[in-house]
Amino acid sequence: MKRSLNCTLAVVVCLLVVFNSSCLVRRRVVTRQGKHDTRPLLTATRDDLVQRIRATYQPIHSFTVTLDMTPSLGSVYKGEINEFPSVRGYVIFRKPDDIRIIGLDPVIHSRAFDMVSTGKDFHLSLPSKSLFIEGRNDIPANSKNKIENLRPAAFLQAMLILPPDPATEMAVIEDDTDEEHAFFVLLILRKQQEPVLIDRAVYFDRLTLQIVRQKAFDASGLTVSDTRYSNWKNFNGVSFPSSIDINRPEDGYGVVMQLVNMKMNNEVTDDKFELKKPEGAQLKVIGAP
Repeated sequence: MKRSLNCTLAVVVCLLVVFNSSCLVRRRVVTRQGKHDTRPLLTATRDDLVQRIRATYQPIHSFTVTLDMTPSLGSVYKGEINEFPSVRGYVIFRKPDDIRIIGLDPVIHSRAFDMVSTGKDFHLSLPSKSLFIEGRNDIPANSKNKIENLRPAAFLQAMLILPPDPATEMAVIEDDTDEEHAFFVLLILRKQQEPVLIDRAVYFDRLTLQIVRQKAFDASGLTVSDTRYSNWKNFNGVSFPSSIDINRPEDGYGVVMQLVNMKMNNEVTDDKFELKKPEGAQLKVIGAP
């Protein structure tokens, strides 16, 4: 018995010597976002992350933005994305959900498109096609001409990150950390759905706890919108991303927004959201028989 115990101890000692030998240890350096970062990862609870979203969204009441937009057609679902030259654009917003987006032609600088959403309805003017489109925001965008699928409400949902509504939504936290990235993901679920569905996922960088991404899903779990945020700046005391990369894979288009100038919480009047059909333009009503 004593001899057997001595043999066991000898084997354990040998194993410890072998596995503690520096010659047999291979060290891997953890790189995130393409570089080695020695900063410690931050921790947060679900309530901490929800509060961070509220602190980002609640101070915003209105804004007027000048920006450069780089549009693209295609999607990751189709395996091909084609980018087009940047255009100068303008965005006007007023809570709760009034938004106007104007894009200029990159060559002659006239209006390439002008679209407005005031709640449930939207209007889209395409002067180069002498086309004026109107309809409800919840009608599916299924035109073969992708520019006709533009919806101002889709831009609004990407540019702003709404906190979960306690009455209809609940949030759970996921730690998505590996050798390549470190995120907290706040999954926002719809309460009154059976089965429970994921409505959105908001990603927080664990090095800074800054919001870096927001994904929205349809009822089947496919990605409706995938937006990435970077280069957050202070505008009149309010933090807002100056680079917003929007992708709409089901609609087949995307746009990268680079803010040039932003007036935060400025006065925005009702006339900024009035868009009338130009004389001679063809009217197309989305959802009409």
